[in-house]
Amino acid sequence: MERTEIAENLKWKTSDIFESDEAWETEYAAVEKEYTDYDFSSYKGKLCDKERLLACFALSDKVSRRIEKLYLYAHLLHDQDVRVSKYTSMNAKVGALISKIFAQFSFVEPELTKLDDSLLQSFIADPDFAEYEYKLRQISKSKAHVLSEAEEKLLTLGGDVMREFQGIFSMLDNANLNLPKATYQGEEIQMSHGMYGVVLHGGNAVERKEWFEKYYQAFINLIDAITQTYYANVKKDVFYKTVRNYESCMAMAMNGEDVEPKVYENLIKAVRGALPVMHDYIRLRKEVAGLKEQHMYDIYVPLVNDAEIKMPFEEAYDLVVEGLAPLGKDYQALLKKARAEGWIDVCENEGKRSGAYSSGVYDTHPYVLLNYQETTNDIFTIAHEMGHALHSYKSNNSQPYAKADYTIFLAEIASTVNEVLLLKYLYKNTSDKNLKKYLLNYYMDMIRATLFRQTQFAEFEQIAHARAEAGEPLTKDTLNEVYYQLNKDYYGDGITHDPQIAYEWARIPHFYTSFYVYKYATGITSAISIVKRILAEGESAVEDYFRFLSSGGCTDPVTILKNAGVDLTTEAPFEVAMQEFKETLETFKALCKE
Repeated sequence: MERTEIAENLKWKTSDIFESDEAWETEYAAVEKEYTDYDFSSYKGKLCDKERLLACFALSDKVSRRIEKLYLYAHLLHDQDVRVSKYTSMNAKVGALISKIFAQFSFVEPELTKLDDSLLQSFIADPDFAEYEYKLRQISKSKAHVLSEAEEKLLTLGGDVMREFQGIFSMLDNANLNLPKATYQGEEIQMSHGMYGVVLHGGNAVERKEWFEKYYQAFINLIDAITQTYYANVKKDVFYKTVRNYESCMAMAMNGEDVEPKVYENLIKAVRGALPVMHDYIRLRKEVAGLKEQHMYDIYVPLVNDAEIKMPFEEAYDLVVEGLAPLGKDYQALLKKARAEGWIDVCENEGKRSGAYSSGVYDTHPYVLLNYQETTNDIFTIAHEMGHALHSYKSNNSQPYAKADYTIFLAEIASTVNEVLLLKYLYKNTSDKNLKKYLLNYYMDMIRATLFRQTQFAEFEQIAHARAEAGEPLTKDTLNEVYYQLNKDYYGDGITHDPQIAYEWARIPHFYTSFYVYKYATGITSAISIVKRILAEGESAVEDYFRFLSSGGCTDPVTILKNAGVDLTTEAPFEVAMQEFKETLETFKALCKE
């Protein structure tokens, strides 16, 4: 379908950002002229002065807000049809402008870290700095890890080289993997990362085995290069940890997000304690699927078929609104407002970017990209992306610009809350036994993939970095040994641990953004606790949750999450999530016996 064939009420309204492309070009030219060669002489070396610092922060915010709108408009128009070269060019232009202008502000944080801490503390306590006090607190906290001006300059100059390992892996993973052809639905087709997932979810046993073995063989063929790339990435982390005087690479990464390492430790401890339940689930999958042997390539196949919920978008959206009724009428009204006022681009069209996302900036409403198909998964995608959108909407409407943006640590919580609420609504309001089983299976697989699997990844990262910090070299054999043992620990005796799975670590792109994946696990953990409390306590819990949604990035993310009644520095929310998995499994078992 071409975009011109889609009804206007199913497209996002980009004219809310700029009236036209010409208006965008006018603003772009104005920003470029005004700020490309801005005179910073009244700020550089003078940030010890309160008025100069406030003025510098205000200038940075003003420029950021103007450029963000330029970026958002070009980004959305590019994604709605990537074939249009005009918008590809606009996207590239604004990206270059961002780099050029904000390079000029690079003096600010280094200069502030050099200020006497008593002066920084006086700024933090000053009501005039209320909008920036958390930013200043983070700068004060980082002072212990900031080096001399000459040393910092050297680290900055080496930054591009140190960041190249992700790019090298990307080239190996995409350009040099040389995936072969394999059979699917009676035809020999070219393998790809995307099709690999499709076949593991929907192919027959022979196809799944062939794709699994050929896919992993491609990584095995490159294992020496991938090992050296990953080891170099870990050594890079050890280098920075050492020169910046952190206790560990993990402590360094979590300090950057202002999250206590205790959260990471609580996650692994709780998941480890719940592995017997995970093993029980894996054994149940084998039994329900009727498999004599269950392999790693068998665990993605749905256990329940013919339970798909199919409906047009308008009906699906109404279903989501109804399913989120526990969040109250005001939340439902915002969902209706989003649909009515052009926040959402609904339909797939020729040239449109695949997938789904929520995007937006401080001075606009959020925008949501969908490629809606009449599937159960796409109904859940509506709930998920609107969770992101309303989180941003509430934060932007409650916080000043400098405190509105929430961190990645918090980003997946609201979206998952919506998914879990919708699932529980659908389960409660159907008498169809098959659909009930499908929803329970969907939920268990969500928890398995997002909580258990991501924690397995997180534990692998922790072990690999600890060994490198101790001076132990990371070889393909040691990394395979560590990962293979973790796989046995996490999946238990209900599955055949195919030898290829020892190489799974070699295909995970997120490992090149160290200590990132645990956030998926803490996100779903937090969401499960929040939903449980909302359904049990009602209005008071919803009010607490809305305080969380409205907090943006006003302080550290763990403290923000406490507004919703979740304290990840304790074991309680992790225990709640593990109990939820156990109870869902028991309910599924009982339905299977009926």
